[in-house]
Amino acid sequence: MAIRGEYAKGRARREQILDEAVSLFAEAGYRAASMRDLAARCGLSPAGLQHHVGSKESLLLAVLERRDVDDAVASGLQGGAGRERLAALLEVVRRNESRRGIVELFTVLAAESASPEHPAHEFFDQRYRSVVATLTDAFADCAHPAPASAARRLVAVMDGLQVQWLLHPDDVDMVAQVGAQIERELQSG
Repeated sequence: MAIRGEYAKGRARREQILDEAVSLFAEAGYRAASMRDLAARCGLSPAGLQHHVGSKESLLLAVLERRDVDDAVASGLQGGAGRERLAALLEVVRRNESRRGIVELFTVLAAESASPEHPAHEFFDQRYRSVVATLTDAFADCAHPAPASAARRLVAVMDGLQVQWLLHPDDVDMVAQVGAQIERELQSG
């Protein structure tokens, strides 16, 4: 029984660390955030933090993966046919409107990761490939004549809207704009 309790404590501690890392990365940016600051926020020594998460790069990837898993579970993005997936995508956008920190973190890291030397480069490369493939399948299910192009346009609109929303949150309704783009694409098909 003790092993199970220790495992649960370890998982809870890791979740706390990921929560604090999201906040710290959003506030300071990935590059400026220090593991020492994160350890202090979590009530751990730097060595204790490293025990739980490994390197800063490993932590970053865990934060990014957690965000995507949380979004997929909450929205149902991975299941269903074309229109259902596109509706689920709108749920992700709706969630993002209540999570400024994670949107800011994602936006900054997506841009930084364009450099092949960035620790999240491979993650974002694979993520964009996966998102475009998922949306291509969704538009193909809806009989769009150019589903891959529609998917790339939708991703571009979403990323651009996130930047605009971060700058002027009261002026940008991301859900309405993404919904309008989806409808334009479906009407062209």
